[in-house]
Amino acid sequence: MKKDNGLAEGPGGLVYTARLPLSSATLNYLAGLIRGHCKRIGSRWRALPAGKIAGIVLAVLRCDQRPGDLAGGNGVQRTTVSRWVREVVGLLATRAPRLDRALKEIARKGGGVVLLDGSLIRTRRRTGADNRPNYSGKHKCHGLLVIALTDDRGRLVWISAVRPGRTSEITACRHDKLRAAGLGAIPDLGFVGLDDADPAVITGYKAARHRPLTRGQKLSNKVLAAVRAPVEHGFAHLKNWRVLGKVRTDPRWATALVRALLVLTNREVAR
Repeated sequence: MKKDNGLAEGPGGLVYTARLPLSSATLNYLAGLIRGHCKRIGSRWRALPAGKIAGIVLAVLRCDQRPGDLAGGNGVQRTTVSRWVREVVGLLATRAPRLDRALKEIARKGGGVVLLDGSLIRTRRRTGADNRPNYSGKHKCHGLLVIALTDDRGRLVWISAVRPGRTSEITACRHDKLRAAGLGAIPDLGFVGLDDADPAVITGYKAARHRPLTRGQKLSNKVLAAVRAPVEHGFAHLKNWRVLGKVRTDPRWATALVRALLVLTNREVAR
């Protein structure tokens, strides 16, 4: 009996086919953006057609596929795939809604309140002076804080710039003007204290060690929690993009990344 100890995948590597859980409309939209960008900058040639590039970028964003793996399966260099991803993320980020316009659009449609919440995007541990600012004592891990607004149905309408993980949610909110268009905001208990400076923010009640909540306060918290439920769905849709599971690149690029994913999320949810 002869033993065969050679590599099963052969000299060229093993290539497999996977399915992306995204609509063809999102793929076509992204391919159209790439074609328009190439025409605008006068790029007459790319290693792959725009539709193929769009599929590769979506695989990186949705499934957190490594650029090196996708490059080997498509006959291009890893740096080429990384460049495509950054290029497309930049194109999408410029189309993310601005805060003032998003709030005015909600007010124009008859909305009275927005739902406010914060979330931590995990990152790898940084070295040197960059290590401590990104460590969140609340979550006991390294990450970046992002604040988002949704409408009363849970549709993401705006997302803030990312800030170091040690930043509190109240501090992050005070950098942004949330009272444009005269709308109110309903956050969770992590924003208690923000309503002292801004009466348009409605928060629940926190119990103290020697001051338990009254029955009316508990009922108020229960009602606010029911109203806030859709905002959790909005963040869940955003975090379906597995690239946010753990950001491994430069945190300065994370703001463009989350805003680009906001655009793609809204297109997927609204279809």
